Amino acid sequence: MQSWSIKFDDEITQAEAARAAGNEGKARVCARRAAGIVIGEYLERSGNPLLNASAYDRLRYLQNGSNLPEPVRDIISHFLVRIDTDHNLPVDADLITEAKWLAETLLHPNGESHGRYE
Repeated sequence: MQSWSIKFDDEITQAEAARAAGNEGKARVCARRAAGIVIGEYLERSGNPLLNASAYDRLRYLQNGSNLPEPVRDIISHFLVRIDTDHNLPVDADLITEAKWLAETLLHPNGESHGRYE
């Protein structure tokens, strides 16, 4: 079984490749999956795993039922926003960068990753 970090890195790599190819929609999907991986690992470390939940379900679960700091909840909300009729996010957010930020914030709160996802 792959570790969360390998799965996360794979999704981020796919997201960045999609963005470089001009496919921002696919980049957002991959970034959302990466965020779901981070949240899954965070929940497992907290003793509350959602084993078969989708990335979206994990994001909603953490957004609705947690006492996380407001900046974390704000970032999570960006992953839950629906695109507009022109297929754009109605918020100013870079979901790839925000997925990396979530990994740093939720899984490396004491800075032991040394900026791995910056």
